[in-house]
Amino acid sequence: MMLDPKTTAFLFPGQGSQTLGMGRDLAAVFAEARQTFEEANEILGFSLSSLMWHGSEAELNATLNTQPALFTHSLAAYRVFCAQHPGQPPAFMAGHSLGQLSALAAAGALTFSDGLRLVRRRGELMQRAGEENPGGMAAILNLDTPALERICAEASTAAEIVQVANDNSPGQVVISGAKLALERALELAKAAGARRAIPLAVSIAAHSPLMTCIQLEWDAAVQAAGFRAASIPVIGNVACAPLTQAEDLRADVCAQMTARVRWTESVRWLFTQGVTTFVETGNGAVLAGLVKRIQPEAACLPLGNPADFSALQ
Repeated sequence: MMLDPKTTAFLFPGQGSQTLGMGRDLAAVFAEARQTFEEANEILGFSLSSLMWHGSEAELNATLNTQPALFTHSLAAYRVFCAQHPGQPPAFMAGHSLGQLSALAAAGALTFSDGLRLVRRRGELMQRAGEENPGGMAAILNLDTPALERICAEASTAAEIVQVANDNSPGQVVISGAKLALERALELAKAAGARRAIPLAVSIAAHSPLMTCIQLEWDAAVQAAGFRAASIPVIGNVACAPLTQAEDLRADVCAQMTARVRWTESVRWLFTQGVTTFVETGNGAVLAGLVKRIQPEAACLPLGNPADFSALQ
């Protein structure tokens, strides 16, 4: 398929898209990908690639490992694309949660090394928050966001808060927060007609007030990272608008820790700007599924394995 850069956005997946072996075939075929994984191993001081390709699911699914693994695979795939299609950057980039940092590095707002260190720190902090303030997340199917906002408000107390965390697509919204509040919200959602209310297999309550305990440390890490202006506009998860300036990008990444990911709105906004092709850069096709539910007429392409590059002209 021929890509028209003016009508293309590159999307970068977040936590939940990881699989054992991710990126191994890419590194075996393309020197740019192999060098990216080698660079990651050197920066982190351990073999991330071995963990991704030969480790256990438990190791890979630990938040402090999952996040740098997804980031590295996404940047490896993007570097291969840039080598094969020089001078054809997409019109926009967007990333889901963690994927926003992958998008920033791909857009030149962070170097690979600064981005990877920041992602590793994000994973460490979020994992610690999950240990200090254990909470949970759940996917709710077939209820819209306003209905879930009302349900979360009813289920919350001053000490136990649950809120909308990811507005993923029409009919799929993730809520996050304190365990007891989450349990109350699940019952209320079922009573309100949710087709399914599925607790997710996570111990962290991402994009909720339970992340407040690490917010100051996260803000400090973001401020210390070498942000610069992005060469391609990145749609902020919180702002839901194209961002290019370093301070705007920093602010969105900081706010994202406790605020919702406005994914449905982001994809719809991109469509209003003439974007009709969405390239999921990295592992899996989770975001493609969401895009298809938001804009059924959109073209979605994966870009994480050698075969995906063969399909691009």
